[in-house]
Amino acid sequence: MTLTELKYIVAVARERHFGKAAEACYVSQPTLSVAIKKLEEELELKIFERNATEIAVTPLGEEIVRQAQTVLEQAAAIKEIAKRGKDPLAGPLRLGVIYTIGPYLLPDLVRHVIDRTPQMPLMLQENFTVKLLEQLRLGEIDCAILAEPFPDTNLAIAPLYDEPFLAAVPHTHPLAKQAHITNEELKRETMLLLGTGHCFRDHVLEVCPEFARFSNDAEGIRKSFEGSSLETIKHMVAAGMGVTLVPRLSVPSSALDGATAPGQDFGDSSYVRYLPFQGEAPTRRVVLAWRRSFTRYEAIAELRNAIYACELPGVKRLS
Repeated sequence: MTLTELKYIVAVARERHFGKAAEACYVSQPTLSVAIKKLEEELELKIFERNATEIAVTPLGEEIVRQAQTVLEQAAAIKEIAKRGKDPLAGPLRLGVIYTIGPYLLPDLVRHVIDRTPQMPLMLQENFTVKLLEQLRLGEIDCAILAEPFPDTNLAIAPLYDEPFLAAVPHTHPLAKQAHITNEELKRETMLLLGTGHCFRDHVLEVCPEFARFSNDAEGIRKSFEGSSLETIKHMVAAGMGVTLVPRLSVPSSALDGATAPGQDFGDSSYVRYLPFQGEAPTRRVVLAWRRSFTRYEAIAELRNAIYACELPGVKRLS
């Protein structure tokens, strides 16, 4: 039994396809297939059930794959321990970020990381929370910036900041003349939502649970639409299709400068007005998560310091 064979079975279990697993491991499919067959013969059991249309993992195979992943992580940890003796910040740090944080935090964060730790470049991955948690579990990324809540996966968690939400309304909408907005006022509007899979969609539905019905004739609700990104939804707001909620860091600086003349960007404050909530604003908690087995503690600490060095306007920093 070799680490290479364990790497192959983990790849097949993830991809559910021998060809894709071989491509991910940078080997030919026959090489991968022969190695897995050799391991199955050594263990005297089937790890995978093969048929013409799909690859399935056997019940015992599931346990073997989980243990293989643990062994691979521990083997990688040996290399990391050796690196730490030289320079714990040397080498890339694989960072995952959810879609509703990446575009607004990463430009500033990357600049700070380059200035502070040029020997530790960031390898960035944007994805949904569920996918990033899976990548963390499999060791495909080292850490991730997420928004709570998410399932307890026994990860190490460091809170970063609490971020309030603002309402985005078309500049021609009657609500645009107000200084604040309330939940009750939102209930009477057409709400634009991110598509299924975005955790920010769930945050919006917590603020306005009535929109979870998606019913055209629900009292006080005309209709709910979906978009693929916050920026796409802002364009829909600018076009007058409805209102939405956005996290504070996504609000463009022009919206805070009181711009009133039409501008070039359809998502800026000349077409969209951003309103704070009256009273206590709904918020989301943004955290940094990593596997407890990850040994580059200094890299995590430097990443947190780089995040805290970012501007982060309007959020409450957490220690």
